[in-house]
Amino acid sequence: MINGKQVLGVTLARGGSKSVPSKNIRPIAGVPLIAFTIREALKSKYIDRYVVSTDDERIAEVARGYGAEVPFMRPAHLATDTAPSGAAVHHALQFMENLGAVRYSYVTELMATNPFKTVEQIDRSIEMIDESGADAVVAVTRVFDQHPARVKQMTEDGRLVDFCVPEPLEARRQDLGPPAYIRCGSIYTTDREYLMATKARYSADNTYALVVPEKESVNVDEEIDFVVAEVLARQLGLV
Repeated sequence: MINGKQVLGVTLARGGSKSVPSKNIRPIAGVPLIAFTIREALKSKYIDRYVVSTDDERIAEVARGYGAEVPFMRPAHLATDTAPSGAAVHHALQFMENLGAVRYSYVTELMATNPFKTVEQIDRSIEMIDESGADAVVAVTRVFDQHPARVKQMTEDGRLVDFCVPEPLEARRQDLGPPAYIRCGSIYTTDREYLMATKARYSADNTYALVVPEKESVNVDEEIDFVVAEVLARQLGLV
């Protein structure tokens, strides 16, 4: 709990990945991808119950083996590659509230494809939403090479022009402003009432940012990402 309010932790891990089959349980330096997130979630001082929502029995077995609850199998219509994540989190919340006759105040979604989140980041996101009264707190990381000032569009005759933000000529990437951030998909902590009303994990005008380091925001979605993640896992001392 945080200030008497209960928190549900959820990780979505469907089995039908097209980019890398069975990626959620594919090992990084011998540890299944999803296990990195489970290990940190179970350390949280605020999360009251933590569940994995999956439609795949193999993922469920691995998740249970690392200590996560898997009290339901996700319905097929919420496990397609087009199903909104917010709807799957909404389903998990409803199921767990009905199962335990409890009303949660916040839901923290911890994405399995971001293995290097820390328990400190998880707990800070919960503290931030409780302190701020926001609809959501979302993990972001600052972008440099992908700063909007470096994004261009091409004219019909092939010239490059600024897309939306002027780029000072010969500017170093760290000097580009204003600072720009991108959702890294690692942590979404959402107010229960907002989630129930909208089935959305964050809002356009009342979402706060939890800034995480670039190394800890890695998203594992393609084959090359597994190579990078294995190197980082060893550098960070996680395996």
